Amino acid sequence: FQRTEAPRPPEGKDLHVYPWDKSSLKSMPVDLQQFEKLDAYALKVNVKNSVEELVKALLKQARTDLEKVRAIWMWICHHIEYDIVGYHNKSQLSSKPIDVLQTGKSICEGYAGLFEQMCSIAGIQCMKLSGYSKGYGYKMGQTFTGDSDHAWNAVYLDGRWHLLDSTWGSGAVDDSFTKFTFRYNEFYFLTHPALFINNHFPDNSNWQLLKPTLTLKDFENNMLHNSNFYMLGLLTAHPETAVIQTVNGKASVSVDCRSATLFTFKLKGTDEHGLMTLKKHGMKLDIYPQKTGSHKLQIFAKPSKASEDVYNCVLEYVVECKSVDKAMRFPKGLHQPVGPSWFTERQGFLRPSHPNPIIHTNDGRCSVTFTLGKDISILASLHSDNSSLTEDMRRRHIMQIHRGNQIELKIHLPHAGNFVLKIYAKKKSDPGNYDYIFNYLITCLNTEVKWPAFPQSYSKWVEDYEILEPLSGLLPANRNIQFKLKMHGIAKVLVQAENTYPLTQSRGYWEGTCNTSGCREVFVMVHENANHSFYSHVLKYEVETQ
Repeated sequence: FQRTEAPRPPEGKDLHVYPWDKSSLKSMPVDLQQFEKLDAYALKVNVKNSVEELVKALLKQARTDLEKVRAIWMWICHHIEYDIVGYHNKSQLSSKPIDVLQTGKSICEGYAGLFEQMCSIAGIQCMKLSGYSKGYGYKMGQTFTGDSDHAWNAVYLDGRWHLLDSTWGSGAVDDSFTKFTFRYNEFYFLTHPALFINNHFPDNSNWQLLKPTLTLKDFENNMLHNSNFYMLGLLTAHPETAVIQTVNGKASVSVDCRSATLFTFKLKGTDEHGLMTLKKHGMKLDIYPQKTGSHKLQIFAKPSKASEDVYNCVLEYVVECKSVDKAMRFPKGLHQPVGPSWFTERQGFLRPSHPNPIIHTNDGRCSVTFTLGKDISILASLHSDNSSLTEDMRRRHIMQIHRGNQIELKIHLPHAGNFVLKIYAKKKSDPGNYDYIFNYLITCLNTEVKWPAFPQSYSKWVEDYEILEPLSGLLPANRNIQFKLKMHGIAKVLVQAENTYPLTQSRGYWEGTCNTSGCREVFVMVHENANHSFYSHVLKYEVETQ
């Protein structure tokens, strides 16, 4: 084992461009699969009597400098735990490498010191660096003064300096700072300097390994992206500052990512007062706090392929709200994300007529169309906070019209206000329940609006039948009413009011009139087969009372 010569300070060829070029999370090409055997070997090494002996044992399987550094890193991250008691009582604490090795615990100073000595024994140039960190106890937007609070390392590999932090690679302390949990984090091994600067600010700015270097003010103001952010393939977030001021009661956040990712958010612990939409490469969130003051906003993410329902926190902001936009009070039933996306496309809802999450209607009517994937049956219902609609009526304000693989949802709102249009689906071949897929927000400010429900349909009303008139489920009294229905595969159609009126067929439509005097309900009935005397009810209308 040769001792290394004094390390050279960083120079031009060590520097990486800031901001991050989104190329790689690491500062040199690293193939983690090639490390699998070495990693497994390093974890099993169990030498505690001297640092030299430990290094000697670890290097048996390591040939290149990169492999040597990897073996040392792996061993430290899995065998040294963070010393919480020592952190609170530093006078009792030794950060000497041999003491760290023998007690198996330390604070960052000891991790970095042991790393430095082990590299030195292995003949690899290594520096122990100190500076400020956005680690335990960091509050968003805080300033840093006084002595540095963290230590990490730089190692010299392939003619360049690289950064790593074995303290943060080993695990994490809980919020109350009473318990350390080993949880290996690959992110902090040879981290790209433009990402490392996110939460490590060295006392000597040369050790940022960046051009241009950041000032302490930049570091304080910059958004903290934790390692989950990058490990999930997220690229950038806007705004880039931790504190967001609302403008006219609204604040917006967006995230860009490489691949399909699912997001959720919490504003002061709930996902109300926001409107989140998924994009192919990220998401957009508009927040409308309903109280002034400072609110904590957290964004969570998980890969779309993840089987567990575990979302990781990837961003935190503080939203400072000066004024409230009362018009943007969303119904409680609104589910995030809102509107169609790559996710709803995967569920078989293609080519939506309304790609945006909010549908504005002035006259209280709107129509939403999709091309449906094969074998999909859908349910839709309407929800509003100030509505006493029964479960049945929530569906009766929406009419489904099928034309081939196209579906149209015709919506007539019962009154003005904000409504949630919830859409459920299942495979027609599945006997089971409908699954919730997504929702829209429908808004109508026109207080004159008061549409009755559509007529009630029965099981014999086939999916691709269509009502052209009357669309209203409430008919005026003492009037002649024109009927026009599109139905196929039946022999006869009757409209039953006080009297019975047959409809006649022409060009695929059944047409005729009926009079509503003297009755409270009107039924449409069909004869499926001319030889049967049996009629089936397909539609029911109410008649207004005088």
